[in-house]
Amino acid sequence: MSDDKKTDADAELNAAALVYHETPRPGKTAIEITKSAATQRDLSLAYTPGVAEPVRRIHANAEDAYRYTNRGNLVAVITDGTAVLGLGNVGALAGKPVMEGKAVLFKRFADIDVFDIEVDAETPEDFIETVARIAPTFGGINLEDLAAPHCFDVEQALIERLDIPVFHDDQHGTAIIIAAGLLNALELQGKSLADARVVVLGAGAAGIASIKLLTELGASPEKILTVDRKGVIHQGRTDLNRHKAEIAVETERRTLADAFEGADVFIGLSGPDLVSPEMLASMAPQPIVFALSNPVPEIRPEVALKVRDDLIMATGRSDYPNQVNNVLGFPFIFRGALDVRASRINMAMCIAAVHALKDLTKEPVPASVLEAYGLDALTRGPDYIIPKPLDPRLRESVAGAVARAAVASGVARLLPDSA
Repeated sequence: MSDDKKTDADAELNAAALVYHETPRPGKTAIEITKSAATQRDLSLAYTPGVAEPVRRIHANAEDAYRYTNRGNLVAVITDGTAVLGLGNVGALAGKPVMEGKAVLFKRFADIDVFDIEVDAETPEDFIETVARIAPTFGGINLEDLAAPHCFDVEQALIERLDIPVFHDDQHGTAIIIAAGLLNALELQGKSLADARVVVLGAGAAGIASIKLLTELGASPEKILTVDRKGVIHQGRTDLNRHKAEIAVETERRTLADAFEGADVFIGLSGPDLVSPEMLASMAPQPIVFALSNPVPEIRPEVALKVRDDLIMATGRSDYPNQVNNVLGFPFIFRGALDVRASRINMAMCIAAVHALKDLTKEPVPASVLEAYGLDALTRGPDYIIPKPLDPRLRESVAGAVARAAVASGVARLLPDSA
């Protein structure tokens, strides 16, 4: 597509998005009542005097909130607006359309109710205190669009203070989808995670979380080179915060081009067109390229495939194969956690989600999925290493795996028949 046509298409999409968000009523979500309110007796049960009895029960036993209120199926999607999409620190209020959008995805894919909450916090400590104080309302907390590095400290502080799942999707959700696709790609390319040399471009929330998850899955830390705006993150640098220092390695490589030489895997979580054809050409045979900058990848598939016909590639876009899309994860991860009333989402649950997503691509694809994407056939291969977002099996497979992992790891407080 030419630049002029792309500009016209973007302008048309932007105009349509404004109409979509404004009409026929502003916003994307609303609240509905779930009980009858048609008679005087209904109102007496819904509010006073009938509401007093569940209040008494919950006061006597806090767990009864899950019996008599919506807490067990209600998640807060919360931001401070410091890292909204690729727009940066636009503030809490400007982040509200994104939080509403996340609510739509929770409801559409996992039937989870959401309150979106935008917190105008001057410091991370203020944000933590606000979230902790409103947490009794919810069965889980989805942190969204928080800037690094304070996002790491915010999440950890809330996990330690609260007894409900707290999950920063920009970290762990992205990492889970990357890991699932990467494991499939490595199998197809005849490589192992333990032996693979990996380059990660971008040392923000998603980059650091991906490195930690891949290490848990068996990657060799010394074989992972992370690159930020100043070059390779190596142990000789004196400008690293503690989160970057944890992933620093001993290496003589200093530039992105240096890092690419002989690499098996590239994971881009950075910006558009930062990878040159020459860098790609210097990678090892059968390379794997996850160019996830959105909307413009670090290297475009049409460019990459001209340089290397032996690669497997993923992007963050829906108009190319192998879209790394967080909607494959977070709705079902929370669904599984809520179903067993988990006190947290731990590493075992994240790893269970990885393998559920990975294994789903090995199963026959339902006709409904082929129809939704206009395909005649779809089997695991270079163009199908990650499930499609509209696959109806995701809820059962991913949520079920997460729930079972919660039970097995001792963080579940409920044991349904399906767990």
